[in-house]
Amino acid sequence: MDGQETGSAAGQSMDETLDVSRVLSLIAEEREHVRRRVRSDPFLLFSVWGCVWLVGFGTSYLGYGPDRVIPGWLGAAVPAVLIVTALIWSIGYSLRIGRGVSGPSRTVAAMYGWSWSLGFGCLSVVNTALIRRGLSSDTAAMLWSSSALLLTGVLYLAGGMIGQDKARYSLGAWSMLCAAGAVFAGVPGNFLVQSLAGGGGFLAMAGYHWFQRAGARWPRS
Repeated sequence: MDGQETGSAAGQSMDETLDVSRVLSLIAEEREHVRRRVRSDPFLLFSVWGCVWLVGFGTSYLGYGPDRVIPGWLGAAVPAVLIVTALIWSIGYSLRIGRGVSGPSRTVAAMYGWSWSLGFGCLSVVNTALIRRGLSSDTAAMLWSSSALLLTGVLYLAGGMIGQDKARYSLGAWSMLCAAGAVFAGVPGNFLVQSLAGGGGFLAMAGYHWFQRAGARWPRS
């Protein structure tokens, strides 16, 4: 009789242990799901902007000057459309991520996200006003391409500082150097610098985050 009671108690204890383990496992899975939902994906963000810079300014390079291989209007329209589209997507993505965050972090994320649209909006006004004062087409081309990458670099510097992210801060510094170097490359060489060096920097950062994420998933021996 005592043996049966002991066995029954042991079985009940084992069932309770299994139930607790199952509950803890479900809680851990839910936490991981929420964490993935509210955390931005650096690989996705850098991949999008890397492709925008690579394709956009690569198209500008191919569509500029008498030796262009594509229509000039296409070389001007493609980067403009890609940058505006990427900005809208980035703002929407940031707002969606911010819904799962509360408190000061959400405020900082919102302020940083809107600084992109405000910065590029004001940059467009300034550049347009300067061009209307009689800038040559070559000077205008260098102004638009370099100022856009320069502003991007400054914003990434700020983002890296806010998040204490050395990789993002380094990307901001690299983008600013590319913007400065593009001016000395002249036209249409500036577009090539923007495309390969600027876009390449974003894609390199995307690759860094991809390997970092993949390394976290691989089992360690």
